[in-house]
Amino acid sequence: MTLDPAVKELLARSAPPEAPATPPTAAELRAAFAASWRRPEKVEPVASVTDHVLPSGVRVRVYLPRVSGPVPAFVWIHGGGWTIGSIDENEVASRTVCNVAKVAVVAVDYRLAPENPFPAAPDDCYAVVEWLARGGAGDAVDAARIAIGGESAGGNLSTVVSMMSRDRRGPELAAQVLICPVYAHPDDGFGSYVDFADGFGMTAGAMRFFFEQYVSDPAQLDDPYLLPLRASDLTRLPPALVLTAEYDVLRDEGEEFARRLAEAGVKVEMTRYSGQIHGFYGLYTDLSASPRSHRHVANFLTRVFG
Repeated sequence: MTLDPAVKELLARSAPPEAPATPPTAAELRAAFAASWRRPEKVEPVASVTDHVLPSGVRVRVYLPRVSGPVPAFVWIHGGGWTIGSIDENEVASRTVCNVAKVAVVAVDYRLAPENPFPAAPDDCYAVVEWLARGGAGDAVDAARIAIGGESAGGNLSTVVSMMSRDRRGPELAAQVLICPVYAHPDDGFGSYVDFADGFGMTAGAMRFFFEQYVSDPAQLDDPYLLPLRASDLTRLPPALVLTAEYDVLRDEGEEFARRLAEAGVKVEMTRYSGQIHGFYGLYTDLSASPRSHRHVANFLTRVFG
């Protein structure tokens, strides 16, 4: 399919300025991203939104739907190349999923690289799952029913946490939601890195930059907890919903991982969003595909939790 006309317009509006003489630092990118993000003027109401700080220091934000009785938890991990982003950026998606699926959305404010390189981010996210399983979110949340999901780096972390929980005999996760996830390195030879290297929002160069921030030792690139496509064993992982974008450098690795999961006996549902770019789910919520994808995720969770 050709590029969605709304995406074309978005890309034309957001064309990057001439590159600066000195590449920006991670801190400068983080500040620029925070300054550019604006909370939507109208957000869907939910029953409550509360912030919590775990004993480890990790901050989470819990969105509760207007229903009686304890509800399942959906741990949400934001994207940003493990380097930028925050729990604030996915307000629209979090609220829709909360209401439609009738789940508690638990957004994670994990530590960012390069100040906190791998494995700080997965350790923080796993700590949140353990906290939920111990009943840390209170009586309104069912500590026995937990799913996990995220976009981009958040999709990567969702699978990593699923693997950690399996390997450590930790909390059993009901599902993983993986949206435009990162599972491989830019040098791994996937065709989408060539086809969509520039001009479609997320670039191959940006992904290289993010890896440089996140990875302190090149030997870590062989660690399945950093890149799950390195894993020799993908069995006994939670059922997965995988959403990819047609015009995304990460498209091919996400779809390859979905195939690998299915070969390992994991139940997988995969959809490629035609005409879309990286970020269509949580960042570019004015795109018509965005609310459609929110309901896609919510309907999947509704089926998972019955």
